[in-house]
Amino acid sequence: DAPGFEPKAGRHLLLPGRKGLGGVLFALESEGEVADRFLPGRLTQHLPDGIYRFANEPHDARLAALAFALGLYSFGRYRKTKARDISLDLPQHVDRYDLDRVVEGVTLARDLINTPANDLGPAELEDAARKLAARHNATISAIVGDDLLTKNFPLIHAVGRAAAGAPRLVDMTWGEPNHPRITLVGKGVCFDTGGLDIKPDSSMLNMKKDMGGAATALALAHMIMGRGLKVRLRVLIPAVEN
Repeated sequence: DAPGFEPKAGRHLLLPGRKGLGGVLFALESEGEVADRFLPGRLTQHLPDGIYRFANEPHDARLAALAFALGLYSFGRYRKTKARDISLDLPQHVDRYDLDRVVEGVTLARDLINTPANDLGPAELEDAARKLAARHNATISAIVGDDLLTKNFPLIHAVGRAAAGAPRLVDMTWGEPNHPRITLVGKGVCFDTGGLDIKPDSSMLNMKKDMGGAATALALAHMIMGRGLKVRLRVLIPAVEN
């Protein structure tokens, strides 16, 4: 009663112990309510540094742990961010290595999406794909500029031909040829503010995410290749500056 804690989903309460923090109460949905499996991710914004564990199981321990890890993300390319010394002692049935691959993939996507077009054009997006390919021993190639016309990709060329950075189609393959085939295609429009645009100012602010399809494809490719799934993976990214 003293701190005004109410057992509503998403509310938390730090409990004092003999030598500092003794525990944390965190309210989940009650029976009959729609459960948000990622709700524990909010905890990371309120907890002091330290090592934590789930004293009792959340709705889904794996997704709760994933949300906890993703809640620690910060984008520090342009300004210094304070590193958080906070971690979660995972339940034994949660695969740490699989969880790490997912977190790495999501972090890669977030970093790419959060980088504006003046620092992330088609060439830089291709470079990110090449780094990922090198990490997993994948094969990668790119069709750049006017070669798109000779290779019969006129629409990719048309979208990006007037930009400073040449348009391109990035093609990455991985896995054994006889395995089941999966193809990922991600839109890689690196949005710049030049030229005619009919969007209102409020919509322009978030347009750096217009290459989020390519970022998501690369993130998913990392998860698939890192897990060593028996598939023949192909990732296609039309990367253009608009």
